[in-house]
Amino acid sequence: MDASNPQSRQPELALTASRGMTSWMLRERASIAFTTYQAGKLFAVGLQPDGRLSVFERTFNRCMGLHADHGSQTLWMTSLYQLWRFENFVPGGQATPDGYDRVYVPTLGHTTGDVDIHDLHVRADGSPVFVVTLFNCIATSSATHSFRPLWKPPFISKLVAEDRCHLNGMAVDPATSEPAYVTIVSRSDVSDGWRDRRVGGGVLMDVRTNEVVCEGLSMPHSPRMHPDYPDRVWLLQAGTGFLGYVDLKSGDFREVAFCPGFTRGLSFVGRSAIVGLSTTREHRTFAGLPLDENLKRRDAEPRCAIHVINLDTGNTDHWLRIEGVVHELYDVVALRDVVRPKLLGFKTDEIRRTLRIDESPGL
Repeated sequence: MDASNPQSRQPELALTASRGMTSWMLRERASIAFTTYQAGKLFAVGLQPDGRLSVFERTFNRCMGLHADHGSQTLWMTSLYQLWRFENFVPGGQATPDGYDRVYVPTLGHTTGDVDIHDLHVRADGSPVFVVTLFNCIATSSATHSFRPLWKPPFISKLVAEDRCHLNGMAVDPATSEPAYVTIVSRSDVSDGWRDRRVGGGVLMDVRTNEVVCEGLSMPHSPRMHPDYPDRVWLLQAGTGFLGYVDLKSGDFREVAFCPGFTRGLSFVGRSAIVGLSTTREHRTFAGLPLDENLKRRDAEPRCAIHVINLDTGNTDHWLRIEGVVHELYDVVALRDVVRPKLLGFKTDEIRRTLRIDESPGL
């Protein structure tokens, strides 16, 4: 843990890196941010000057979806009843006196109410677009309302706070930054009906055509598009434990790598996938899935971890094991060109003394 961060000195939490993990992070100039709604924490993991892990955390109620822009200057996060936009306050190419090359400060909050927002992305015009799971739709922010719906699945008869199908994930088109595909646990149109279809009821749907691209999935999560693979939508089939992709030509799901845990959270660094794994097994949402048998067949226990997986070989090249009070992750993003990130929250006075003035032409 980072000794300079008093919130990080928690003996109940331990991160262990594989032998090559820190070298990979340094070589790729990539840090990692991840959320755990189970513990209500946002974490940023980078490197200290001596090559050891630097871990910074801040507390936000039920933090879930994450999005970082391409330059890792802006970070967005969903929480219990708000969206948060974080801006980096460190000028480009510089660092703070204590050695951080990014300091993410929450500069904008949007109150949505408790509508169970999962994935989010940012469109080309800078507006957020997000999955409102409780209302089974995709939406954007509104200056006067909790949110403005943009799309709902055609089988959902009306917008109602019932989480009928568990629409949970969204992929944007890399060329347009507009929503392209969503993952849905089932096509149920009754309250909480998705729980009865967790095995084999999941689909990947094209939001532009309302067509089902792939079906027969088990609790699919975190769909993402990679510019090097234009005919694929990568996703995590959490119910089985496999990272894979949907072939957009055939509509088939191709398994690439087995992950020993309940998978949620997917990001890319080059041709590597960063995947979040969780150990939680006691909740009925996680019980009775094919994942159990897949773990048993491999003589493995579920783990809380972040795996770095080679997309071409399916090998887990590197990993971070997370042990202690955190055992369930939701989302993970790569912070590109970032060596050592820092986060500000609302539990200390530091945010009161952190200022940045917009000096663009005005007065």
